[in-house]
Order: sequence, then structure tokens, then C-alpha cells
Amino acid sequence: MAYSGLKGYITELEKQNELIRIKAFTDPVLEITEITDRIVKSGGKALLFENNGTAFPVLINAFGSDRRMSLAIGRNNLDDAGNELELLFKKMTGSGGSLMSKISFLPQLLSLSSSLPSKSARKGSCQDVVIMDPDLGILPVLKCWPHDGGRFITLPMVHTIHPETGSTNVGMYRMQVIDRNTTGMHWQRHKTGANHFEAWKKKGLKMPVTVTLGGDPVYTYAATAPLPENISEYILAGFLRKQKVKLVRCITNQLYVPSDADIVIEGYVDPSEELFWEGPFGDHTGFYSLADWYPKFHVTCISHSGNAIYPATIVGIPPMEDAWLAKTTEKIFLAPVKMAMLPEVEDFHMPDAGVAHNLTIVKIKKSYPGQGMKVISSLFGAGQMMFTKYLVVISGEVEIRNYPELLAHIFQNTDLERDLLFCRGPLDVLDHSSDSFSFGGKVGIDATIKHHEELPVGNVISIKLRSEEVFNPDPGRKVITDINSDLCDMGIPVIVIAVNSSEDPDAISKAHEMLREPSGQWRQCLIIAVDHPVDVRDYHTVAWQLFGDSDPLRDHEYLSDKVLFLDGTIKGRRGGSFPRRWPNVVCAAEETIGAIDAKWEFLALGPYIPSPSLKYIKLIRKGKDSISLE
Repeated sequence: MAYSGLKGYITELEKQNELIRIKAFTDPVLEITEITDRIVKSGGKALLFENNGTAFPVLINAFGSDRRMSLAIGRNNLDDAGNELELLFKKMTGSGGSLMSKISFLPQLLSLSSSLPSKSARKGSCQDVVIMDPDLGILPVLKCWPHDGGRFITLPMVHTIHPETGSTNVGMYRMQVIDRNTTGMHWQRHKTGANHFEAWKKKGLKMPVTVTLGGDPVYTYAATAPLPENISEYILAGFLRKQKVKLVRCITNQLYVPSDADIVIEGYVDPSEELFWEGPFGDHTGFYSLADWYPKFHVTCISHSGNAIYPATIVGIPPMEDAWLAKTTEKIFLAPVKMAMLPEVEDFHMPDAGVAHNLTIVKIKKSYPGQGMKVISSLFGAGQMMFTKYLVVISGEVEIRNYPELLAHIFQNTDLERDLLFCRGPLDVLDHSSDSFSFGGKVGIDATIKHHEELPVGNVISIKLRSEEVFNPDPGRKVITDINSDLCDMGIPVIVIAVNSSEDPDAISKAHEMLREPSGQWRQCLIIAVDHPVDVRDYHTVAWQLFGDSDPLRDHEYLSDKVLFLDGTIKGRRGGSFPRRWPNVVCAAEETIGAIDAKWEFLALGPYIPSPSLKYIKLIRKGKDSISLE
């Protein structure tokens, strides 16, 4: 289903009872974020803030459920699009067959050709209103979190073109507002936008850039999708909406944008200009991404439709709205991975605690020894999968989204000494845990069912360990403040300990020594250390901190052949030994929480929902333990 602008999507959301209109005044500075965080984490509806001090309503949480994500891509459910794409791939890559069978494939080929975007010489509805003296102050740009460097446009579709090849790209890069007609442009070093920027820099020319907001919601998803550089995002959008995207030429540069976009911000980036100190920003990792140098974007024109809606999203401690964008990518891009690269792949999953790039689970159909390690090696070098820190490959009959079942399966089929592959490689720019910027340690875990050739002679993996067998190595609780071994009673040999490294920078090494002696009695066990404010019985928070705050190569220690210790604590506490700045946790300010509590009944959002930040605010480091965000 194709929507004409966000207004068409909003109409459908209301028809499906998936939208709440908020008529009470809500400030784009901090208040919209706090309300949205409560609604997203409680599984609530999309929100339309109609009274925000500007002429543009704010639509947020538009993608934050399976149902809304399905509506956004025009399907009954998320599986439909993936199944359609897999069928198309199979027919395109199939060989042989009769003349009649090839002729029968013509409708699918014609369907694909109808997905190609078209260019129109006419103006689009996105140009109903044209402002040649642009002022970004007319837009309800959010300041999301208290330590953000300013207000940020959070759902921009950034259009760029390569100066030599003419290839175009639509990327999603946050934009910090600097003044009335200037923003930062946070395209990271691995992104296509940054590659285009370097090409324009070599030519010594200003780079045309146009940003669109809104339009058919499928455009927003396509801008986040991990497509190869030579595939237009609007081909994917056309395929999903089953109608080609009509593009119109911008007013002040030569780029083309969707005719039904809600808002268009045209301009340029000057590669010869000094960079801007952009950030911090409360990011999808759940931590502030620290300030760094990025280009400036100069606005030359703003245009919009007559009934334009301003789309936004917030990110922070997961789960957030972006979890459903990632879930859609799992469904849609399974077919290309299977058909073009790894035919043994049956499914893959990026749990929200792993914030997309920290943890990926891959299920394969295994037929020979070593196949799990082969898949690990392949995926660590494949597209955006190269950013993955923890990669787990499994086989057999197991539901990879059922976490207790998944964990039991992993430990039934993993020898912690033999089946882990540690290496170094590129990391996401937002990763803060590695010693070096955007480069650090990774681990691949071969948890596939082992063939005879993969097992050492006479060895049978034993995972039997009961919680009462776990030794309490620190009864005084000076170093290890809490311990949780409940998973052992489920046949999952995982122990979580809380360590107070804020009082003792050597706490981890002391914990190693405390645990090394009794660990000789344990047949196989994984010990995870987190910071003492973390509830060791809250497995989602434990996982989020472990995957975000660890470099698996640097932060693992074998206490014995079968006992592995993973340090998921904050490394910035180690007496100045960590070479980089360490960011703080993203939480709302107490005064903002109080302000929303006071006006909750006037927002007409239903029963009171407490702030999610109340759960995490104890993780914020203050005083001598704080890390500068400057």
C-alpha cells in the first residue's frame, strides 16, 4: 500500500486504532522525549503532538510495534515482505526450466521494473510552500536528553550524489541544529554519505545535499536499510509499496527527492570549511555518543506540503522504536543473505539488548564439520555485519527469539575453550568500549550441533551445575556485591556477579583471583561481571551492559579450561588506564520526570506510566565517578 505523505499514514493509523493525538502543549525540548519513552517501553501507540509551539504536528513512535511496522511497509505482517523477496530471488537465480516456465516469470520481472523510481518535470506536493529565506526555527526539532549538545533532527533522509559516478544515496544521519540555517551532518566514516563527501572534497567543490522528512513511511525504513551502494533506496521503497516512487527536482540544487515528502530542506556542505564540534547525543546504544568533528550543512531553501507533519524518533536505552526497524531488516534481508551469500542461513536475529551491532544470532542448516566457523568468518566481512561484536551461530530445532531455549541450546553445544573465535576488526563508530576508535575486539561463537569430527576424543560437554554449588567468594561484599546463579538451575551455566569497581579500580582482578580457586570444581561455566548498581537478576539490563561495555577480546579471561569470565563493567573507572573518554548513561533529568508526572492527566494518554529513567538513573555516574561529556 502506498501512502501520500504522512497524513495518509496517520489516517490509516487512526483507522487501526494505533494513534493518540495529544492536544495539550508539550515542549519539544525534553518533554516529548520523556512522554515518548514511557509510551514506547510500555508498548503504546503512535503519538501526534499537535500543540508544540510550531505549525507542524510531531509524529513519533510511528514504527514502534509489529502492527505499525507492517502498516508502514504495506503488508499484513512483517514476514510477507521477506517471503515475497525470497520468491523473487529464487526465480531470478534459478537455472534451467522450460520456455513456458521462463515466460511465467515475466510478471515478476515486470513487477520489479515497476519499482524503479521515476523523475517528474513538475513540482511535487513537497513544494507547495517554498521558503527561500530558510529558518529551521519553524520546525519542532527535539532536544531529546538533558546532556545533548542541542536540538537534533532525528529522522532525516539525507540525499547525496557522487560527483563522478552520479550514483545517489539516501542515508539516515542525525543533524544537530547550529543556528537558523546551519546544522551538523553526522555521517560516520563507514557511511556512503561520508564517501560522497570525500569525493567532493577531492574535487574541491561544494557538495549538494538535500534532506527530506516524512512522505510515505516506507521511505524512512528504506533509508535505514543495509543496501549495497549501487542499489537505490527508492527501488526497495517501490518494491515494498508496490508503486514506483515519483521524484522531483529540488529548487536550489540538482538533487531529486520524493514528490510527496512532507518537508524538504535543501542546501550544501562545503568540504573546505572547518568542521563542527558535534554532540554529545543520547544514542541508540543507551549511552551518550561523545562529541566529535563533523561537517556543517548549510540550508538554502525549505519547502513543505500544505498539511506537512514533522516526523521524529528518540533513541536511548533499549528497547526503543528503532528495535522494530531492525526487526523488519531481519525479515526482509534474510532472503538476500541466503540467496546471494550463505545459502545455509535459515534465520537471523538482532536482540534489542544488543542494539543491532553488538549481538547477532544466526541459525543455519548444518551439513558438514566446520560450517559454523565458516559462517562466522563470512559474516564478519559482510556489509554492515562487519560491525558485529558478538556473533553466535547455531543449528538445529531451536527458536532463536526464545531466549531461555536459545541459551540452553548454546551451552549444550558449545565448548567455551574450543568453540570461540576471538579476533579484531571494524566496529561501529558509536562503540565506546574498545581501546581504539571504531576498531576493536570481536568474538564468534560456534554453538552449532557438533559433528563427530569437531569433538575432541573422549570429550562430552557437561553443563550440569546447580545454584547451590556456586561458591560465594566474597562474603564481606567488598568487591563482589551481589551474585545470581539462578540460570544454573535451568541447565544454563551462567553466573552474573556485580562488582564495585568505583571504590576499587582493581576489583576485576581481585574477582578473578576469588573465583579462580572454586572454578576448578565447575565443569563449564560463563561468569559475567557488571557494575554494582546493575540488578544482576535483570537479564535484559545485564545483557545490555555486557554487550555495550565490553571488548570481547580484551575483556575475557579463562579462569580454567572451561570457565570463562567476561568483564562487562565500565572501563573508565580503572584509574585513568582506559585510553578514551567513557560516556554516561542516557536518562531523563529528574525535573523533566516531575514535570511530566504533574501534567500526565492533561495529556489524555490513559493510565499513569512511570518514567523508565527511574530504573536506570542509578547507573548515572556522578561526582568523582562521572565522565565528562564535553
